[in-house]
Amino acid sequence: MLLPMKRGPAAIWRKTAACLLWLALLAGPATLAPGQSATTGTGQQRKTSTPYTGDLTIFDYPEREQKLHINQVMDLLGIGPGKAVADIGAGSGWFTVRAAKRVTPAGQVYAVEINPEAIDYIKQRAKKEGLSNITTLLGKADDPTLPPASVDAVLLLKTYHEVAQPVELMRNLRGALRSGARVGVIDRNGNGENHGVAKDVVLSEMSSAGYQLLEERDNLVKDDKMDYFLIFEQKPLVH
Repeated sequence: MLLPMKRGPAAIWRKTAACLLWLALLAGPATLAPGQSATTGTGQQRKTSTPYTGDLTIFDYPEREQKLHINQVMDLLGIGPGKAVADIGAGSGWFTVRAAKRVTPAGQVYAVEINPEAIDYIKQRAKKEGLSNITTLLGKADDPTLPPASVDAVLLLKTYHEVAQPVELMRNLRGALRSGARVGVIDRNGNGENHGVAKDVVLSEMSSAGYQLLEERDNLVKDDKMDYFLIFEQKPLVH
């Protein structure tokens, strides 16, 4: 009668490792809750804020236009008559309607939102204010769904901290940018999930997406309790 062979520590370890690997393959990749984290340029995950879905009228508070110095913001982004603008994370359309008036009927404003209720709200607002140069777009977490070569300026106003896939979104935005287009980000410092994101994180992610910092005018937005106003342009192509 043959006696069972005794296994050494190395053999037992190999068998255990193989079992664990098999179980991991059966389990599949872990699923993250929507809005829980964002993929950075290094492939790591960081916290993001849950997109706002409440009362949209709160964004139209008195003196906001003055506190944000929104006319100077538009000047710095090169927004003027005949220009095409994208308001990404448009919310109530507060900036959308101001940009639409600035570009005149000769220009165009795209209001990009992932919230269908906000899309409906902006449509009604544009109709009420008699603005026919506003187009609403239902965007995606990784794609603003803008037409190719369609915009001269872009603004993410208090929105960047809610973007679930910032690098992918901004990378996919590049195809919609015309030559010389400027991209503005206005936000506050935070840890991602407290309705703010650190400036250094934005700079790093934008660089990963193919942008370079053109100008920084933080002083313009401090009165509205924002910490930074960053203006980007696409990095030049390397031949």
